[in-house]
Amino acid sequence: MNGEDFLSGQVLLIDKPLEWSSFQVVNKLRWLIRKQFSIKKIKVGHAGTLDPLATGLLLICTGKATKTINDLQGQIKEYTGTIQLGSTTPSYDLETEINATFPTDHITDELIHKATAQFIGEIDQLPPVFSALKKDGKRLYEYARKGEEVEIKPRKITIEEFEITKIENNAVDFRVVCSKGTYIRSLAHDFGKALQSGGHLTALRRTKIGEYDVMNGKTVEGFEEYLKSLE
Repeated sequence: MNGEDFLSGQVLLIDKPLEWSSFQVVNKLRWLIRKQFSIKKIKVGHAGTLDPLATGLLLICTGKATKTINDLQGQIKEYTGTIQLGSTTPSYDLETEINATFPTDHITDELIHKATAQFIGEIDQLPPVFSALKKDGKRLYEYARKGEEVEIKPRKITIEEFEITKIENNAVDFRVVCSKGTYIRSLAHDFGKALQSGGHLTALRRTKIGEYDVMNGKTVEGFEEYLKSLE
């Protein structure tokens, strides 16, 4: 592997660290590749954002492979994570503080497992107000951070699988397989509602995009070591 290979196009599987933005990963990898091979300019982009509070698979495309980004973004994705029942946050995850609490005494393990059924298939989902979607030229989170009300339209998404893997102290571990455009934070919020309670996302990891699996990915540090090994 040399600089020409990265220019002609590579799809890199990166396991994004917690609290890094997807943009930071792209910038870091672009810098590493340019430095390693003394390349002045190279296109680098990612195929699907992960929130800073999420970890897992980021597909990073280099050079001519950036033309495949749209195709890669459209692939089915798999996530694992944890929903905390009994409370909500404005961002539907840990980016913001808890703003309401709800009873959970009525929730049984059986009820939790049964509630997944109503989310399988094509459903209408409201994106979180704390998201990068644009309305009238501004990102939704810009309105949200100023406390401005904004009307959001639901979007059609498809959830192929929604499996509960563990339940402990109102923390529900899950695995979900879903279409492009699915917000797992919204799923967590709506799942809490479906149980006549509240819910927010406390952990999220993307494990697959199409045929690509995070198990075959490298950490940012691992990629840096790999580049050094090419010397």
